[in-house]
Amino acid sequence: MTFYSYSNKLDDHIQTIEQHWQKGIHKQLSGKKGRLFYTIHTPEHVEYAVVLIAGRIEASHKYRELIWELTQNNIAVYCCDHIGQGQSERLTTNKQMGYIEHFEDYADDLNIFMEQVVKPSTNKHIFLLAHSMGGAICCDYLSRYQSNAIGAFICAPMLGINTAPFPNKVARWITQSASSLGFSKHYAFGQSDYKDKPFIDNDLTNNPERYAQFRALYTEHSHLQLGGVSFAWLQAALNWTSQLPSLNNPIPLHVALAEQDSIVNNQATKLWFSMQNNSEVTFSEFALSKHELLNEEDSIRQPLLLQFYDFCESHTSSDIDTGS
Repeated sequence: MTFYSYSNKLDDHIQTIEQHWQKGIHKQLSGKKGRLFYTIHTPEHVEYAVVLIAGRIEASHKYRELIWELTQNNIAVYCCDHIGQGQSERLTTNKQMGYIEHFEDYADDLNIFMEQVVKPSTNKHIFLLAHSMGGAICCDYLSRYQSNAIGAFICAPMLGINTAPFPNKVARWITQSASSLGFSKHYAFGQSDYKDKPFIDNDLTNNPERYAQFRALYTEHSHLQLGGVSFAWLQAALNWTSQLPSLNNPIPLHVALAEQDSIVNNQATKLWFSMQNNSEVTFSEFALSKHELLNEEDSIRQPLLLQFYDFCESHTSSDIDTGS
């Protein structure tokens, strides 16, 4: 595989990357709780297909650089914005608020997207590539639905939530109490509308160019902005992560962690990994990386993508299709 995008040339390439994004298929479908936006980018020759599962606050548009690079490598990319964020329908009067009633609703929507859009439109091998909350959604989906994906690669998965300064059990009690008192659609403590943090204060990436492009995109397209989480979202997420050990993983899966991650709880992910008896669940950790591995410095991002490409190529054969 070839690397086409470098952070020190990103400003020069961003117009080409944006034009590529605009040329993709952009449509909508009905999800479990509302309208979902999705996009498809298909090169002339397709080696295999990737379903990109974004994290919280993210929109598929935010991944335009990665989508461009994957399609340059003859990989078809499918991405659906989660309900309540991106260009999908928002669920609260304050459209900035992160809200979900049941965390499983996300994976239910992913299944709808897979069944109605992805499976009917490709006869190539399908892989799942997920980040953060998307990694949790991916695991939930695989544990409850029959998928024809042949592998999943999850980056900095939200298999545990950093609830500091409160212990996890205290945080669960607070969210349950707040929701029962009628505050489910109010911001959880310390949460607020979208804020454009300066690079020096960010917990997402060490790369100033990619961080600047993310913030510029959300400034230009303010409808993509999403703020903090509600008590309901936090309660749903904490309830789901408490059930994590019971998740079944039926396909090869690789977990990539960011060593300096302050967004998710890496120890929870390592504990889950240690409990897996499946030899096809593998693990790696990237030194010096913050949360967004796919938007990190090239010295981190490129080895990560090489792992992803190797993972896909090791689980597929170029002369065998899966059938439509």
